[in-house]
Order: sequence, then C-alpha cells, then structure tokens
Amino acid sequence: MLEFRTPGFKGFNVKYSPFFDNKLAVATGQNYGLVGNGRLFILELTPNGIVCERHFDTQDTLYDLCYSELHSSRLLTSSGDGSLKLFDLSIPISTPFPIATWQAHGREVFSCGWNLQSKTRFLSSSWDGCVKIFEPEREDSILVLPTGTCTYSAQWSPHEDGVVSAVGSDGIFRLFDLRTPASAQNHLVMSVPISTAPRAAGVPPPMKNGESVEALTHDWNKYRSSVVAVGGVDRMIRTFDVRNAGQGPIAVLPGHEYAVRRLAWSPHLPDLLLSASYDMSCRVWTDGSAVGVNNNSMAQQQWQDMMAFGGGKELGRMDRHTEFATGVDWCLFGAEGWCASTAWDERVLVWDVRAVMGR
Repeated sequence: MLEFRTPGFKGFNVKYSPFFDNKLAVATGQNYGLVGNGRLFILELTPNGIVCERHFDTQDTLYDLCYSELHSSRLLTSSGDGSLKLFDLSIPISTPFPIATWQAHGREVFSCGWNLQSKTRFLSSSWDGCVKIFEPEREDSILVLPTGTCTYSAQWSPHEDGVVSAVGSDGIFRLFDLRTPASAQNHLVMSVPISTAPRAAGVPPPMKNGESVEALTHDWNKYRSSVVAVGGVDRMIRTFDVRNAGQGPIAVLPGHEYAVRRLAWSPHLPDLLLSASYDMSCRVWTDGSAVGVNNNSMAQQQWQDMMAFGGGKELGRMDRHTEFATGVDWCLFGAEGWCASTAWDERVLVWDVRAVMGR
C-alpha cells in the first residue's frame, strides 16, 4: 500500500488518469469543505512512492473532478463557489491558473463528468436543483435539466451517448435522454424512488415502499449497459436495471455502518463494485451476477441477513483511513485490482483490492 499526505486539505475525490497508469488527481478542501481554499493535487506513482508533480489552488473547496476525454493533460473540477474550472497540466508551473472557468451554478457543485461517447460535452450537478450540460468552447451551459432537489451525483451513461442519470437528496433516481424531444419533461424519461422494495416471491423487502432515502452517489456498470448502482445515507448499496427499475433493485448490499459516499464499478469485471463510506472503510463487493454463483449460498446469506437481496456480498474491506472515506477509483491499466482512495484524514492511499478480499 502506497500513501500520500495532503496536509491541511481534506480529500473529497480521487481519479486515475484514463491515459496514463501512473497518474492520479485529487480534489481537496480546507476545514472539511466548510470554509477555506481548495487544492487540486496532481500525483505520480514512482519507484520511490507517490510524488506530487504540481498543484493548483482555488478559492473554494473542490468537491469533484474528472479528466477530459479529448486531452490527456486537462482536468475539470467542481467547486463550492458554484464554478467549474478546467486546468491544463501542460502549462508551465509558473502559471497555476485554470484555462477556463464557468460560473455554472448558484450553489455548491457536487459532481462533474465528461461524456465518454461523443467526448465533446461535460456535465455538472449542484445543490441548486439542476444538472447542466456544457461544451468546452462555450461560455454558458447549453442545456439545463431540472431535478428540483439537491443533486449530489450526475453521470453520463458510458454506453449510450446523450443519456444522463442523477440522484440526490429526495432519493429519486432520474434518467434523462437528450435524444428525446424536450417537451414539458425536459428530457426526463424515468424517475424511480431508490427505496422501492424488491418484488421477488419469498424475499422480504429490505425497506418499506415510499420510505425516503437520501442518495449520495451512483455509478454505471462498465459491462452491463442497463445496470446502475446507487448508495446513500441509509448505508445500503442497491443495483437497478434501468429497463425495469420500477420493479425495485436487483441486488441490495448491506454492510456499511454509515452513509455510502462513493461507488465505482470495476473496469475489469462485470460484477465487482468498490465503495467508500463515512464509516472510514472502503469495501469491495460482488453483486451476485457472476456466472457460477451458488444459489444455496445466496439463500443462506439472505436468511442470515434479512436486509440482503440478490445474492451479492462483501468480498473484503480496507479500513486504513481514519476519517470519512469520500473518494475511490480503479486503475484502468495493469493488474485487475489496483485502486486509489481518499478521505478527510488528508491521505491518498493506493492499494490492491486482491490483498483485502476475504478479510
């Protein structure tokens, strides 16, 4: 396990470069994001450990970040002052400023993401109750998708261009399809409470229908184009098939002791999921969809834990963080288990999931 410290700055999210196997970026803020500056750390994995190549300071906390899909040296960040900033890592260190800034929202911007299909657009979501779509060449957003609630997480589908998902404080999973006419629904094609109980004979519902669950994070499966995982304050991870999301989750994964803050499906295996939680742990899960899962063991697990559903289970955990774990990401390259995590303990850890499986 490798470690890098960010003194004075609490980690909020971490991302591996999709272009280089030894590059990381970390979004941070002072004073737990309540007041103070933010800092974007650009890190490199070397034979001598993790080193900081450079950093960019901002006037407010950085809550999220993503790499540009068009330029390997560009990073987008979302900030507590309502802005999005685009940084270019190739410019001289003597010029530590963003190359573009969008005053995107009226409140904190909690997530940002780059379109993986067309690669020409990015999005953001905010406490101001909307998701906005941008193009790098334009000064203003090109589209506003209202949600009417504090929207903690918004993502592009990695499989279909123009499909956007969002979750927030009202516990609703929303799906927008920008290929449809705007009409009165503003491209909204699905709106499902994540607390909907599974509808399977003989399986007790893990929660009451209609019970509100504040959703903090979600992620699309990288292999199964209709599957998405959602996590939130009730400590549960749920997976849904968007083709029939109204029927409830296809898997429910209990185990975390506090809210689930970040989820990331594996880029290598279709059933593997990584989570970061306010219980200071990062955990690896299978959703039970892998070929060869023993149905008897699935039934036994459900009998032992009446909140579990779908055959998924925890495979291991990493509990080296000493404060809220807020960010986690997989490395796209090399061996199948390397990942990075960050937390409010002012540390970035790089570790191998395979080393904790079975613990």
